[in-house]
Amino acid sequence: MDRVKAIQRNASAAADAESYRPEMLADEEPRYLRRQKPVEIRRKKFGGRTWSFYRRALVFTVVGISSAAAAVAATRFLLYSPQMLLLKPDQIELTGNHIVSREAVVQQFAHDRNRSVLRIPLDARRGELEQLPWVESASVQRILPNRLRVELTERTPIAFLRNRNEIALIDAHGVILDRPEGEDLNFPIVTGVPEDLPRDQREKRMQSYQEFIKDIDVVRAGSSKNVSEIDLSDPRDLRVVMTGLVQESDSQAVTVHFGNGDFLGKYHKLLDNFAHWQADMGCLQSVDLQFKRPVLNPDAKACATRASAQAPAK
Repeated sequence: MDRVKAIQRNASAAADAESYRPEMLADEEPRYLRRQKPVEIRRKKFGGRTWSFYRRALVFTVVGISSAAAAVAATRFLLYSPQMLLLKPDQIELTGNHIVSREAVVQQFAHDRNRSVLRIPLDARRGELEQLPWVESASVQRILPNRLRVELTERTPIAFLRNRNEIALIDAHGVILDRPEGEDLNFPIVTGVPEDLPRDQREKRMQSYQEFIKDIDVVRAGSSKNVSEIDLSDPRDLRVVMTGLVQESDSQAVTVHFGNGDFLGKYHKLLDNFAHWQADMGCLQSVDLQFKRPVLNPDAKACATRASAQAPAK
């Protein structure tokens, strides 16, 4: 009996499994899926831009156009308005000139008459001013609305220059200057710095001159006042004609060869020994200090003149 019941249960389970096979379930599914509800797509107007964006763009455009128009108007005013024009020479302020005339400076701005001060090329005018012989440097500034300020630094001469048969002036940079009228100047005369010598060579020779003048004034204050002439033609030998080697009132002129350096030590030696040399040699025409032992050259003519002047009258 129990066996029969077991057989029945197995048959019932097999029938149930057969009724729920996947293939049978698949056949019962609907052949087509249910149609879904369409999704509504919103399209933004004007390519996705909002009205606030276009309002801002309009404001910016109006502001930009207004700014450009204002800039154009301001530019036209600054460049062409009569209130900005350089009309008269007295609109140019000038300082720093002593030798350079005002007329020479104003002449450099002759082409700028009736032109706005903003259109004047300041760098070009500064360069033209520095081409004037006595001008070492210059600056040019605008003073709105219609003025210019010019500041000059003039060259400082340090010696007279014997230039062929004329006497000119020369500064520390070797620039040769015309002698100004009405100026009372007291300098030694230098030679050996010709005008056709390159500028850098002239400047180098004037540096030797300045070094010599500075050194002898260090040894004895005021010694440079006793220098009458300096020959710079030989860079290896600075030759000086000077007086007052024994005492300030001594008017005897002596040519001294100082070589190309150690002017301070050589001038010390000259002052310490000149009186002894003159006592031994009589009147001296020149002293050469380029060697360890000085070379002394007597001046027989000067000694004869001095002896006759000192001889008692008969």
